Amino acid sequence: MIAAPEIPTDFNILQESETHFSSDTDFEDIEGKNQKQGKGKTCKKGKKGPAEKGKGGNGGGKPPSGPNRMNGHHQQNGVENMMLFEVVKMGKSAMQSVVDDWIESYKHDRDIALLDLINFFIQCSGCKVVTAEMFRHMQNSEIIRKMTEEFDEVTYYLNFALVTQAGVQWRDRAMKLMTALVNVALNLSINMDNTQRQYEAERNKMIGKRANERLELLLQKRKELQENQDEIENMMNAIFKGVFVHRYRDAIAEIRAICIEEIGIWMKMYSDAFLNDSYLKYVGWTMHDKQGEVRLKCLTALQGLYYNKELNSKLELFTSRFKDRIVSMTLDKEYDVAVQAIKLLTLVLQSSEEVLTAEDCENVYHLVYSAHRPVAVAAGEFLYKKLFSRRDPEEDGMMKRRGRQGPNANLVKTLVFFFLESELHEHAAYLVDSMWDCATELLKDWECMNSLLLEEPLSGEEALTDRQESALIEIMLCTIRQAAECHPPVGRGTGKRVLTAKEKKTQLDDRTKITELFAVALPQLLAKYSVDAEKVTNLLQLPQYFDLEIYTTGRLEKHLDALLRQIRNIVEKHTDTDVLEACSKTYHALCNEEFTIFNRVDISRSQLIDELADKFNRLLEDFLQEGEEPDEDDAYQVLSTLKRITAFHNAHDLSKWDLFACNYKLLKTGIENGDMPEQIVIHALQCTHYVILWQLAKITESSSTKEDLLRLKKQMRVFCQICQHYLTNVNTTVKEQAFTILCDILMIFSHQIMSGGRDMLEPLVYTPDSSLQSELLSFILDHVFIEQDDDNNSADGQQEDEASKIEALHKRRNLLAAFCKLIVYTVVEMNTAADIFKQYMKYYNDYGDIIKETMSKTRQIDKIQCAKTLILSLQQLFNEMIQENGYNFDRSSSTFSGIKELARRFALTFGLDQLKTREAIAMLHKDGIEFAFKEPNPQGESHPPLNLAFLDILSEFSSKLLRQDKRTVYVYLEKFMTFQMSLRREDVWLPLMSYRNSLLAGGDDDTMSVISGISSRGSTVRSKKSKPSTGKRKVVEGMQLSLTEESSSSDSMWLSREQTLHTPVMMQTPQLTSTIMREPKRLRPEDSFMSVYPMQTEHHQTPLDYNRRGTSLMEDDEEPIVEDVMMSSEGRIEDLNEGMDFDTMDIDLPPSKNRRERTELKPDFFDPASIMDESVGLI
Repeated sequence: MIAAPEIPTDFNILQESETHFSSDTDFEDIEGKNQKQGKGKTCKKGKKGPAEKGKGGNGGGKPPSGPNRMNGHHQQNGVENMMLFEVVKMGKSAMQSVVDDWIESYKHDRDIALLDLINFFIQCSGCKVVTAEMFRHMQNSEIIRKMTEEFDEVTYYLNFALVTQAGVQWRDRAMKLMTALVNVALNLSINMDNTQRQYEAERNKMIGKRANERLELLLQKRKELQENQDEIENMMNAIFKGVFVHRYRDAIAEIRAICIEEIGIWMKMYSDAFLNDSYLKYVGWTMHDKQGEVRLKCLTALQGLYYNKELNSKLELFTSRFKDRIVSMTLDKEYDVAVQAIKLLTLVLQSSEEVLTAEDCENVYHLVYSAHRPVAVAAGEFLYKKLFSRRDPEEDGMMKRRGRQGPNANLVKTLVFFFLESELHEHAAYLVDSMWDCATELLKDWECMNSLLLEEPLSGEEALTDRQESALIEIMLCTIRQAAECHPPVGRGTGKRVLTAKEKKTQLDDRTKITELFAVALPQLLAKYSVDAEKVTNLLQLPQYFDLEIYTTGRLEKHLDALLRQIRNIVEKHTDTDVLEACSKTYHALCNEEFTIFNRVDISRSQLIDELADKFNRLLEDFLQEGEEPDEDDAYQVLSTLKRITAFHNAHDLSKWDLFACNYKLLKTGIENGDMPEQIVIHALQCTHYVILWQLAKITESSSTKEDLLRLKKQMRVFCQICQHYLTNVNTTVKEQAFTILCDILMIFSHQIMSGGRDMLEPLVYTPDSSLQSELLSFILDHVFIEQDDDNNSADGQQEDEASKIEALHKRRNLLAAFCKLIVYTVVEMNTAADIFKQYMKYYNDYGDIIKETMSKTRQIDKIQCAKTLILSLQQLFNEMIQENGYNFDRSSSTFSGIKELARRFALTFGLDQLKTREAIAMLHKDGIEFAFKEPNPQGESHPPLNLAFLDILSEFSSKLLRQDKRTVYVYLEKFMTFQMSLRREDVWLPLMSYRNSLLAGGDDDTMSVISGISSRGSTVRSKKSKPSTGKRKVVEGMQLSLTEESSSSDSMWLSREQTLHTPVMMQTPQLTSTIMREPKRLRPEDSFMSVYPMQTEHHQTPLDYNRRGTSLMEDDEEPIVEDVMMSSEGRIEDLNEGMDFDTMDIDLPPSKNRRERTELKPDFFDPASIMDESVGLI
C-alpha cells in the first residue's frame, strides 16, 4: 500500500470545497473500478465493463455533475466521458498530454479535477470511485471506511491480474506521473525566468519608452506562472512523500529500481530543485540494496549526474560521504554492478582527481587482471584516464616525432613500470587486453617500442634496466598477438568470434605493419639479446604473426636470411628447452609451402638438422665405447645435442635421419649399465616417442607398405618394453617420463586406432599384458597416492613452498588422469580401477573429480563390471583392515566407519533411476554376499564367518534395490545361512541382522517373524506362489532375477531367467518387527525408527543433521536419493529435502525398531553432536 500525503496541506484546495482528508490514507497502485452496481469488468453475466459504465448510466457510483468527462474535457483522442484512470489505463494518449489536460481541467474547476485525481488513486487500489456527493459531505476517514467496506474482491482480482500482466509498465505509473510533473515544473521555471527577464528589461527602459500595459501583463503572467509552479510543486511533494519515500524501500526489487531510476531523471532534469543532499541521500542509501538490479540503477543514475561537469559542485558532499561505498562496489558479486561502479569512478576521476586517493585507485588498478572481460576493460579505461591521458605542455612539440622521441615513449615506459609494480609478470596479455579498446594507439606504437629497445637513450634520459626491457618485450609480444589474432586471451570470452569486415581489414593492415617493421628489426633484436633466454624466447614468437608474403613482395629476402642466421646461432648457444622449442616453432611457421620463401627456409632447416644429427651420432659413438667411463663433458655434449634434436623433432618430421637406432642404443645401454644420466634418458625417451608418432602419422596419411607397418610395429613394441624397464628406475623423474610416454603409446596403439575406416592399421594394435598393467598400477599407487609431505624432492630437505606443492600436485594429477584414461577406454582391465576407486575419500580434495569422472565413464561402458569393481575396492579395503587389526576389530573404529562411508558415497553415484542400474546393483549384492560368507570360521558354525562384518558395509547399497529385488537378494542370502545363524543374537551377528533387515525394509513379507522366516524355506515357496500386482508386473516384465542352487554360480546364471522368482505383492502398511538389540552409543540416526516411521514435529529435522558429516565430499552431480519404501508421499520427500545441508544425500531406511526398543531410544542419541566424533575421521 502507498501512503497518501496530506492533501489539504499540499494542494491548498480543500478549504474551498470544505472537504478534508487525513494524512494516513494508504493507496495501492492496483487498478480498480467505478460502481458497485456495475462491478466493473468481470466474467459474470450481466455486468458492464468500464466503457459501458462510462457511456451509460451512473448507478450508485455515478460521477459528479459537470462536464461529461471528469477532467473537464468532452473529447480527447477519441475518448469521451472517461475518467483519468481509464485514460491512463488505455495508454492511447501520451502521458505528457494527459498531465497537460488534467492541469487545464484543474484551472477550469479545481474540485472536479482534484476529485478525478483522487479517484485515479482510489481506482488503482481496486476500490470504487468517490462520488461528488461523498467528496463534498463526508469526512476523510468516513470515505476510507466506506471504500473498505464496499471493496469488491472480484474486481480487485481482475485489477491484480491486469497489474501482473502489465508488469513494470504499470508499476511505474506513479513515478512516470511524477516525472511528467517535473518536466512541467521545469518548463514553468524556464517560462518564469523568461518572463522575469522581459519584465526587468521593460522596467529598465526610460519612462517615455516604457509600456505600462506590458508591465502589467508581464506581472500578471509571472504571478500566474508562480501560482502554477506552486501548485505543481505541491503535487510533486505529495507524490514524493506519499509514494517515493515509502516505495524506494519496497519489498519488490523492481519497484525499488523504478524509484531510483526516476529520481535520477528528476535530479538530472531539474537539478535546481532536486539535486541536493535531501534527495541524493536516497540514492546513497540504496547503494547498499541486497538486489544487484537496484544497486545497478543507483550507479547509472549517478553516472548521468557526474557526466555533467556543471553539476559536480553540487555532488561534492555526496561524493565524500559515499565514495568508499562506490569503491567497494567495484568488487561487487554482480559483474554488471562492478562494471558500472568502475565507470562511475572514472567519471569521478575526470571531474576531480583529488577526490580519489592512491589507495582508492589501487583498488581499481588490479581489476585489469580480472578474468571477466567487461570488468577488466572498465578498469583498463580507468587506468588509462589516470596514468596515460595527461600530456605535459612540453610534449606538444613532440606530437609529430616518432620512435623514442615521440609522445608515446614516456607512456610506454609508464606502462612497463605499472606492469612490473603489479608483480603479475605472467599476465601481460590480460593487461594488454584490458587497455586494448581505450589505448589502441599507444599499444600499437610498435615503432616506439622497437626504438626503446634498439636505440641508445638520449642525453639525460635514463636507460631501461634489464628487467624493464624483458617486460617491454613481453608487452610488445602481447600487443602483436592481440592485433594479429583479434581475440582476447584464454579465460576471457567464450571463444573466437566472427570478425566484421572492418575488423578483418584492420587485422590485415596490422599484420602488414607488423611484418614490415619487425622483418627488419627482429634480426637486430635477436642479435642484441641472443644470450638472454627469456627475451629470445619471446622475440622468436613474433614470426608466427607475420604475413610471410611480404618477404617476397617487399623484397626483404636478405632480412629473412639474417633472421635464419640468428636462429641458427641461438640454437647453437642455448640448451634451454623453452628457447629451443621457440626456435623449432619459428622454423615451422616459416616453412609454409604456400609461400615462395619455403625453399630458402627448408634448406636452412635441413642443414641445421644434418649438423645436429651428425654431431649426435659422433658423440654417441664415443660416449658408448666399451671399457671407458664417460666424463661429464661428454655427457653434457650428448645431452645438449639430444635436447636440440628432440625440440626440433616435436614440430618437424625427422624420419629420414633415422634417429630410432641411436636412441634405442642409448636407452638399452642405460638399462644394462644402470648409470646413464637421468636427463639423457628422459630426452632419449621423448625423442624416440616422437620418432614413432611421426612414422605413424606418415603411414596414416599416405598409403604404406606392409614392411612399413611391420617395422613400426616392431619399433613400437621394443620401445614399450624399454619404457616398462624404466618404470623400475631409481630416479623418480625417469619413471614419471617412462610412465607418461607408455600411457600415451598404449592409448594411441589401442583398438581405437582402427576407428574411422583405418582397418589396415590392425597389425599395430597393442594390448598390454597383465604384468605391464600391474606395473602401471603399482606406479600410480606408489607415486600418486602419497601424502603431500612425503613428496619432497628439495635438495636441502626443507619443506617445499606453496608454489612447488601446487606444481607437484598438478604433476601427480596428470599421471593419474593418464592411467584413468586407459581404464575409461578399456586399454587395461576395468578391475584395475578398484585400487583407484578405494582412494576416493582419502584423496578427495586432490583427485576426487578425476576418480568420480572415471566411475561415471566406466559405468557408461559396462554397468555390471563397474559395480563389481566398486565392490572389489571395498573388499580390498576390508581385507587391508583385517590384516592390520585382525578379525576381532571394533566396528565403531574410524577405519571401518570410513569404509562404510565410502560405500555410501559409491551408492550415491548410481543416481535415481533404479531400473537402469538394477542388474548392476544385484550383481554388487551377489558378490558382497559371497565375499561375506567366503571364509568360514574355523571354530565352527556357532561362530560367524570371518568376513561377516562386510554385510554391514553392503547394507549401504540396499536402498538402491527395487522392492522386488530386495526379496530376491534376501532369498539368495538365505542360501548361505544356517538355522543356527538365525538364532544368534550376539553383537558379532549384528551385521547379518542389519543387512537382513535392510532387505526386508519395504518388502512384502515384513510381517513375518525373523525366526520363522529363517528357519524354513517356506518363505521362498510362498513368494513363488504369490503373484505380483499389475502395476509392478509392468515394471519388472522381462527383468526378473533368479537364484542359483550354488553360491559359486556364474554371473550369467545369477541373471538367468529360466527360474523366475516372482516377488509377492508389497503390503501397503507393513508392520516392521525386529529382534535386533543395539547399544545406544553405537546407534546411528539413520539406523533408527525415525528414518522409517513418520517423524514427530519436534524431531523432524534432527536425524537429517547427520548428513552434515563429510560435506566436503558431496556428490555435485547427483540428485538426492530417497528410498521409496514408506516414503511414496511427495510432500514428505520435499519436507525431508528441506533439511538437507547439501544437494546429494541418500536417506537410508535401516532396520526398524520394535516398540520395546523405541522406548529405550533417547533424543540425545539423535543429536548431531553425538555422532560427529565418529564421522570426523571420514573426511
